[in-house]
Amino acid sequence: MKPLVKIENIGQTFDTKSGKFTALRDINLDISQGEVVSLIGHSGCGKSTLLNLIAGLTLPSSGVLLCADREIPGPGPERAVVFQNHSLLPWMTCFGNVMLGVEQVFGRKEGKVKLRARVEAALEMVHMAHATHKYPHEISGGMKQRIGIARAFAMEPKILLMDEPFGALDALTRASLQDEMNGVMTKTGATVVMVTHDVDEAVLLSDRIVMMTNGPAATIGEILSVELERPRDRLVLAHDPKFAEYRAAVFEFLYRKQMKKAA
Repeated sequence: MKPLVKIENIGQTFDTKSGKFTALRDINLDISQGEVVSLIGHSGCGKSTLLNLIAGLTLPSSGVLLCADREIPGPGPERAVVFQNHSLLPWMTCFGNVMLGVEQVFGRKEGKVKLRARVEAALEMVHMAHATHKYPHEISGGMKQRIGIARAFAMEPKILLMDEPFGALDALTRASLQDEMNGVMTKTGATVVMVTHDVDEAVLLSDRIVMMTNGPAATIGEILSVELERPRDRLVLAHDPKFAEYRAAVFEFLYRKQMKKAA
């Protein structure tokens, strides 16, 4: 199967007051259709930088980035982004915030009835249909993030890019949304690339975990394939020895191999 995203020999440098800073070097990665890939590593290892490159929010200093066999020239509707901050417009209702993305992608070729149906289906998918007419200040942080996810899915992107989408939430809300995402990804077959600091989250949600070396000049250290059947049940996996093995392998990389190198 042809990869949906190809990352070939990517390097990224930034100009600073102290001179050139190399954030990433020699990044090579293929991402297949329907695959869920997590990027994990210590702070400053370039996870978000790599995600921004795939999103087209920044352009690489060297190398080539392809999505569906086309070079990524900048942002595009085929690559939707969900940030840690939900980024909802406070003067719009939940429905209006989702409709904003839907109109940008489908507004010129579809009528109002179909556009509305897309929004309603997306809200239903994340169990937020009851909040259609509510404003962001009237709902909780977890609900706001659900709306952000609904907006992204409603745009029917080829790939969903998530930058620590649950990082600002309390533990119980985060766990609930992780389970929600597991269900949505199983249902839609979405292709997802997600930045996370949470090892359990990476193992629970991912097909592969890309472990980054410490920065500066970070690169891919190891890639772990997570061969756990879907749909995944958090409580069942808590007693699964394979889940424990994958979790231990990520911790081994992050806290023995990388911390030892940094010492």
